[in-house]
Formats: sequence, C-alpha cells, structure tokens
Amino acid sequence: MALFEQISNDIKEAMKAKDKVRLETLRNIKKCFLEAKTAPGANDTLTDDAALKIMQKLVKQGKDSAAVYAGQGRADLAEAELAQVQVIETYLPQQLSAEELEIRLRDIIARVGATSAKEMGKVMGVASKELAGLAEGRAISAKVKELLG
Repeated sequence: MALFEQISNDIKEAMKAKDKVRLETLRNIKKCFLEAKTAPGANDTLTDDAALKIMQKLVKQGKDSAAVYAGQGRADLAEAELAQVQVIETYLPQQLSAEELEIRLRDIIARVGATSAKEMGKVMGVASKELAGLAEGRAISAKVKELLG
C-alpha cells in the first residue's frame, strides 16, 4: 500500500479512536501530500520517495519549532510539536545509529577517495543520496567533517 493510501486509512482509524493528536498530524501530512500531488508538473501522482521526503521535512520543521518553543519557555507548545513528530516518525524508516552512520560514511569516503576536508563536497553528494531517509543531513555533515578533519 502506498504511503498516501496508508495515511488516508490511518486518518479513519484515528477518527474512530478519537486520537486528536494523531488525527491532526495525519491530516496535516495528507494536506502536504495533496499539495505535492497537485503541484505543476506532478501529474497528480506522488511516489513513496517523494512522500518520505515530505514527512522528513515535516519532522525537521517540528523539531526546529519545538526547540524554538522550548527556548521561549513554552514547554506546552514544544510538547505538542514533539508529539506530532513522534506520529510522523512511525511512518519513516528506522534511523541509523551513530555507529552505523560512521561505518557507512567511512565506506563512502573510501569509495570516493577523499582524504581531506577540501573534498567534503564529493563525500556529501554521495552520502546525501545513499543515506537519504536514514539520517538527518546535519548529522551526516557533522560526521563527515569529523572523519575528514
């Protein structure tokens, strides 16, 4: 089942269960999916890869918003954002641990032949494609800097 249909079905389940946080989050995801499907050039289709990218973006935005709220002393709003992030993360692939990320990046660095921080762009290009959905861009970038530095 495609992610779009899965989200639609889960909206119905959340309604039946009267789970307000899950329902609101899933409706927001579906809204973003519909916007992507109806965007110029999308031909009314949404691949699972595109759907995953949308959900990863929503997770990043939610975490960033929660950090801002926490910094402003609004723990209630931060908790609400993080609750929505948790719902979205249930649909995303399992993230790599720090150790797994380092192993994968060492392999990529060896394949690319990078030896210094000047070649970080080469490594990041390959790593971003191969590790898309498995690790955050910030984490990948920081680990590549550490390994090349």
